[in-house]
Amino acid sequence: MSSTFHGLETARRGMNTQQAALHTTGHNISNANTEGYTRQRVNFAQTEPYPNAARNAPRTPGQIGTGVEADFIQRVRENYLDIQYRGENAQASYWETRYDSLERIEDLMNEPSKEGIATTMDEFWNALQDLSVNPEDSGARSVVRQRGMALAETFNYVSDSLQSNKKDVGEELKTTASQINSILSQINDVNKEIGRVEPHKQMPNDMYDERGRLLDEISSLVNIDVQRNETKGHALDAAEGTVNVFMTDEEGNRLTTLVDGENKDFKELSLEDEEDGQHTYISSASFDWYADNGEELVEEDDSPDVSFLQSPGKLKALVESFGYQTEEDDTTKGTYPGLIDDLDNMVKTFTDKFNEVHESGWNLRDINSGEKGSSIPFFAFDGTEEQKGYASALQVHEDIEEDLDNIAASSPTELTLTVKEGSQDQAGPTLSGKYEEDGPKELQVRYTDEDGWQYSLVGTDEAEQWEDIEEGSETVDGLTINVEGLDDPEDGTVWSYDEPIINGTGPQAFAGDGSNALNLANVKDANLDFDGESTTNVQSYYQGVIGEMAVDTDEAQQKMHNTDNLRENVNNRRQEVSSVSLDEEMTNMIQFQHAYNASARNITMIDEMLDRIINNMGVVGR
Repeated sequence: MSSTFHGLETARRGMNTQQAALHTTGHNISNANTEGYTRQRVNFAQTEPYPNAARNAPRTPGQIGTGVEADFIQRVRENYLDIQYRGENAQASYWETRYDSLERIEDLMNEPSKEGIATTMDEFWNALQDLSVNPEDSGARSVVRQRGMALAETFNYVSDSLQSNKKDVGEELKTTASQINSILSQINDVNKEIGRVEPHKQMPNDMYDERGRLLDEISSLVNIDVQRNETKGHALDAAEGTVNVFMTDEEGNRLTTLVDGENKDFKELSLEDEEDGQHTYISSASFDWYADNGEELVEEDDSPDVSFLQSPGKLKALVESFGYQTEEDDTTKGTYPGLIDDLDNMVKTFTDKFNEVHESGWNLRDINSGEKGSSIPFFAFDGTEEQKGYASALQVHEDIEEDLDNIAASSPTELTLTVKEGSQDQAGPTLSGKYEEDGPKELQVRYTDEDGWQYSLVGTDEAEQWEDIEEGSETVDGLTINVEGLDDPEDGTVWSYDEPIINGTGPQAFAGDGSNALNLANVKDANLDFDGESTTNVQSYYQGVIGEMAVDTDEAQQKMHNTDNLRENVNNRRQEVSSVSLDEEMTNMIQFQHAYNASARNITMIDEMLDRIINNMGVVGR
């Protein structure tokens, strides 16, 4: 037979349990806006009925319930959605960071615009066109020099700005590495706390939330996989235990362990950088176990070099942007190094050709002196010896800066040899350059079916000696004999130069001739070999560089939006399960309040019942 006061105890349990539910509801409401908080609920469980099932149990019509108790307080969370969210978070963060980097470069290149490289180059070509019309005009020469200086300064600015932005990315990389190490340390600390609490049948829900928040945060930096360990001691079945955290590649294959929940240990990320003379790049990334005393790194022989490019996330995007060295050919790759190298290649190839054309022309000093002086390049490089850093070091040659007369706007007129023997209708070879040897010489060029093109340059009293002209031209003592493009003439046709060749003999240039300025302007359309990467003109090469960057930026933007939408969708589904709904909590609060009041009222009722028994029974007839 149950106790007389059985009902009081049942009602008390009801009040206590509903009170625990009301406290949990209040906790949910208080943390409705707390980041990473997961709503909690009290799992109600019936207490053991009376009597217990046993051989000597009292015989009663049935078991009587003894009330309710709060079994444990559980977080409402879906682990599968957490896994999905962290995978999408890594992808979305990678594309966000990549897009930010490319967008920053696009803003810097500022194409198309009035201040961009393309417009500055067009203005330079236009200035050369104007100079070709008025080669003697100092104003036109001044404009060419100023446009050349503006072009050099534009390349300098873009290259220096790219280098500066690259340094900023390097600083962000260091910050990200520190952030990863800090998060791993915090996860390890939370693991330790959870491992201490769970064996005592406690549910450290707030610590679970904190660990989940940290796992979400690190999943934006590298792709991770989380593995739960078995709980120990007298932990409840619903306890989540400590976790191991692994860095994974895109397919989810584990690359290395980041946190070891069993041994309460974690690793620290170390990034190593090197220089190749032009770029600083990330050479390696390794994870080393952190000592349990938290004071020093433990170097291990098997500490792996992790291929950081295999794990999507912010870290990978920053490394790709900053630069890294490939294992295959030890070349430096990356968004910034690639673009800087493209600009250097463009500047080097373009200026080599431009200087070659400029040095072949005559400036006003040459024309006034009647002979070609020392060649002066139009562009120079400030202190650059290697084929790197050209865009940053480009400048107009100091001789051009000091004197406009040094701009070689004129070309020496080519001389055409006249037919000495054979058909008069046949076009003759041309002669350029200046003879640099002493003594009169006689120059002849002939064509025979047997020997092809040949020349003879001998003294007037010497016997003719014929030498072959190979590959279309031959330069002899400063004179260049050019037969390229001529049709094969009749067998035995001979051409000659009318006057004896003496020192200084050669074509002359004139002040009013702007043909070399036109040749300089035509460099714009000349097909150039850009270090084996492509053969095209400088304008098309630059358009290709900008176009490739624009395509990469569009791709990054599109994938950023796609992955962000996927992440947001998963997060919304996760929030539907785990976030606090104030409407729901208010409903629960009313429900638990009434249950609490009903239990209290039940106590009152039992009290009245006991009062009837204790105070009013056996008083009949008094």
